[in-house]
Amino acid sequence: MFGLIDHVGVAVDDLDGAISLYEGTFEMPLVHRETVDEQGVEAALLDVGDGHVELLRPLSPDTPVGKFIERSGPGLHHVAYRVEDIDAALERLAGAGVDLIDRSARIGIRGSRVAFLHPKSTERVLTEIVEPAAGGSDDG
Repeated sequence: MFGLIDHVGVAVDDLDGAISLYEGTFEMPLVHRETVDEQGVEAALLDVGDGHVELLRPLSPDTPVGKFIERSGPGLHHVAYRVEDIDAALERLAGAGVDLIDRSARIGIRGSRVAFLHPKSTERVLTEIVEPAAGGSDDG
């Protein structure tokens, strides 16, 4: 069902500082930066191997990432897996009894389609599935 790990999401307070660490110190090239209003974040993608690290700064404290930082502090937020057909994947996961946060896909970074699975169904790991935008091969 899952093609590969698309990205690991990291919640941060200071996006520029985090980019400096990942790009400067870890030598991961910054490939994209965007505000995703629908998810309430400013996001940056950095390449690592065939996947990405996605740095997420909340636009306000009442967004999901803002609440996560308030509750847990900055750090690992989610793991995202690439799928070819997100609608079929959501249907299959729901049929298998996985609790879905998103019953249908929403728009993610770079026009991808994304959906989240509830941590109570995934060993307490917030899990995202990503269908890249048509013609793309990258992240959500």
